Amino acid sequence: QVQLVESGGGLVQAGDSLRLSCAASGRTLSRYAMGWFRQAPGKEREFVASISWNGGSTSYADSVKGRFTISRDNAKNTVYLQMNSLKLEDTAVYYCARRYSYFSGPTTNSQEYDYWGQGTQVTVSS
Repeated sequence: QVQLVESGGGLVQAGDSLRLSCAASGRTLSRYAMGWFRQAPGKEREFVASISWNGGSTSYADSVKGRFTISRDNAKNTVYLQMNSLKLEDTAVYYCARRYSYFSGPTTNSQEYDYWGQGTQVTVSS
């Protein structure tokens, strides 16, 4: 069993930065691609970013490309999402998730993730 715990969310102003963390317990994350998704009030969950099992490749939603960076530290069993130049429309609950297949690359497809965290709230104000 894997438990994913997100942290680092909060209330910030537009243009500010935040770094989200996703720490895993129970099993190593080092063999799995990881992803970040978000869900704003009244909207469906959407893909944000994904990283391959070894950190060698990444994928981003067009809406965050150039502003957000996903990274991982397999020694710490942790994945990060650095968010810069935050906009009002980035307000959402952010979730990390583990892709279910070994040694895989990034994917935007939420159906390919099996374990999800509880989420951390990010609120961007003007």
